[in-house]
Amino acid sequence: MHFNRRNFMKATGASVFLPAIIGRSWAAEAGAPLPIPEVMDLGNGSMGELTAQLGRHEFLQGQSTQTAGYSQSYLGPLIRMNRGETANVRLDNTIDEPISVHWHGLHIEGYLDGGPHTPVLPNTPREAALDIEQPAATLWYHSHIMERTGAHVWYGLAGMLWIDDPDAPDSGLPETYGEDDLPIVVQDRKFGSNGELVYTPRGPSLMMGYRGDEILVNGAIQPEASVPAGMVRLRILNGSNARIYHFGFEDGRRFYQVGSDGGLLPAPVDMNVLTLSPAERAEIIVDFSDGKDVRLMSGPDNNAMGGMGGGGGGMMGGMMGGSSPASDANGSFEVMRFTVNSGLTPKVTTLADTLAGAAEVEFGEPVRRRSFQLQMRGSMMSGSMKINGVEMKMDVINEQVNIGDTEIWEVSADEMQHPFHVHGTSFKVLSHQGVPTNSANIGLKDVVLVNGKAEILVKFDRMADANAPYMYHCHILEHEDFGMMGQFTVT
Repeated sequence: MHFNRRNFMKATGASVFLPAIIGRSWAAEAGAPLPIPEVMDLGNGSMGELTAQLGRHEFLQGQSTQTAGYSQSYLGPLIRMNRGETANVRLDNTIDEPISVHWHGLHIEGYLDGGPHTPVLPNTPREAALDIEQPAATLWYHSHIMERTGAHVWYGLAGMLWIDDPDAPDSGLPETYGEDDLPIVVQDRKFGSNGELVYTPRGPSLMMGYRGDEILVNGAIQPEASVPAGMVRLRILNGSNARIYHFGFEDGRRFYQVGSDGGLLPAPVDMNVLTLSPAERAEIIVDFSDGKDVRLMSGPDNNAMGGMGGGGGGMMGGMMGGSSPASDANGSFEVMRFTVNSGLTPKVTTLADTLAGAAEVEFGEPVRRRSFQLQMRGSMMSGSMKINGVEMKMDVINEQVNIGDTEIWEVSADEMQHPFHVHGTSFKVLSHQGVPTNSANIGLKDVVLVNGKAEILVKFDRMADANAPYMYHCHILEHEDFGMMGQFTVT
């Protein structure tokens, strides 16, 4: 299914994904227990089933909201795959429009990648056999249909994915699922007066990305997690369409980043603020041995055209399609809460100085340099956003890459910061704004938040032909849907 981009707003509200009335007469209630997703384990040759479906989900007390999800009412199960094995999954779709399952971060061939060329049509199941050969990492999956990705993800077609490596040395990190190893899918959403989700990107909220004023974690509004009085591993995914988060704890406590998009870092990185743009992931270790309850907060998202503070409240917040979440005087807002449970025995109380099993890739010397300019200027007049002067077209291959090559990609951002994603591979960030980066502190990435200009080192080891090419694009989903995306083959 293809939509005329100039009728984008009409298309976004089409079919089963319906916008609701703006405004509300209720107050959201925080503090419900953190939902822990069910696990779909695809190890040891097992076959999983993942079905896109409509549903009703209770975000708001006493109200039922129309949603979409994979094999459940909202979001999907946490899928676990093993390195060195083939993960088998049957994909189905009971929604009356095409969806897809893009395996974001997986190094797999283009015909399996789940991009817009490989939709799952209504009531037309297909099977995928995914050969997993990459380091243990925290990834995710979501629908990726041309001009419909923003709406599909907003209503719930997304989920978390973990790769495990049974042969990797013991990292010493917490690993008891749901107790000291927690999946944290953070999203912002907007609800109408009838309790339904509102998704109406237009004008500034389309140009700068659509943002909501309620914060969900694993599908619950600002929930509360019960944790042991020791080291706890949080695997955080920014699953929002456009919002950038600056995570930190209300009491200022420090924590350690131990993983990035592509897997574990070589050593823990001490910090008290973690910035994640849409689609980025990070694994952090938080020490709760002091027994104190604490809130996880985020600073305001001020990413907007010309530095206008598009994440703020007031006039600009209203123009953005919804004000920011309720915040303090500094613009910080609550994401979720943690309470220490004395009934849970801490299994990890110390953190090693180095991490066994860190993600590694032999890149080799780059053979080519390419430049990509993400362009917004004149988009409202032209009816599209562009990369290198052209908007995304399904029948145009923008770049051709040789299998096994390593290249340097120079990415420039126009007007505001853009999270740039490359399908089918991981890369190393070489520099940002002309300053060399410490790759050991950043790790392997598949999304980089570009502020001005960034250089990335990319190696291409999986094939993608013109029938099912890979994508590169801005991961502000409204930008992607409005044309800021290109296609490349690897042959």
